Amino acid sequence: MASVGTLSLFFPVFVPASAAALAYAGHRAFYFHWRVWLWKFLTGPGRNSRVLLLVFLVLNWKSLPLAWTVRVFHAFLYHVLRRPKNLPPRALFHFSISSSRTSLLETDYNMHKSNSTYFADLDVSRSHLVTHLLGPAMATVGDNAKNRLVLDKDGKAVTGGFGIGLGAVFCSFRREIAPLEGYEMWSRILSWDRKWLYIVTHFVVKGKVRPTGWDGRRMGPTRNRVVLADGEKSGDWSKHVFATAITKYVFKLGRFTVHPAIVIEANGLLPPRPDGWRGGESETGTPVDLGDIADVDGETVWDWKHVEQERRKGLQYAEHFSALDGTNSLFDGGEDGSIGSFPLG
Repeated sequence: MASVGTLSLFFPVFVPASAAALAYAGHRAFYFHWRVWLWKFLTGPGRNSRVLLLVFLVLNWKSLPLAWTVRVFHAFLYHVLRRPKNLPPRALFHFSISSSRTSLLETDYNMHKSNSTYFADLDVSRSHLVTHLLGPAMATVGDNAKNRLVLDKDGKAVTGGFGIGLGAVFCSFRREIAPLEGYEMWSRILSWDRKWLYIVTHFVVKGKVRPTGWDGRRMGPTRNRVVLADGEKSGDWSKHVFATAITKYVFKLGRFTVHPAIVIEANGLLPPRPDGWRGGESETGTPVDLGDIADVDGETVWDWKHVEQERRKGLQYAEHFSALDGTNSLFDGGEDGSIGSFPLG
């Protein structure tokens, strides 16, 4: 399991360090003669080579050294500073949308975005989603000695630094993305079980799809919601999808695994539910009978039954993905031999 970061270090260490670095850079910028330097850059000897190099760097900035770190930490800082204090319950399964563009250095010999580069984009897209949706809850769960949200079998508060572990990523490629072509990453929570939080991300043609609304301030154009007579929603939006990925995250306090529902609930996104219910099962492990899902004026009420219905719908896909963990047992160490060992792997 690969760790993708710990917010126990982010807030006390990286935020102050980043603020100090920006303050120093701003201070030094006042003493730099930008106009003189820019004029020499554009008109001095060797200007053609410098301008071409600058254009190349601009077109490929996301593939440069430390660019991934800048993109991920930008997501953290952005939502720390600009996230709304309260999100509506329906936001739990809503999409987080972020945009990008294929750089030349991401292009493979088939002249489209290399399959391996999708995973760096996924890191950024998931960082936006999880920080925006669950950021405040992470700080609350991280201070578990005070808040006592996570208890061990003896009823004692679990201690340790809060972190997020990346368990696995699956990506299904449908269409290629051309060099310098823009695209959007639509990420949302798919489901969760006792251990894993599942996230689905769609790589979508840029500008072709717009949401019907925003949770909070307006962040771009929207489209009208159209519902057919039989209740089905119109529009085959999948035709605009380049690829779809599923990720599973695990929340940790030290070495203790935290139920995803605890983190979601700590952020106020789980409605009141029957005693003992968490993530669709009672304390005895028996699935809860949902009965009829309530509707008011054609809109589904976001009570615990609706949340559980959405969780089970996504879990139908997530369970198949999770079952692939068993393929680890297929490795036999070359019991019957191997075809060879090759350089530059």
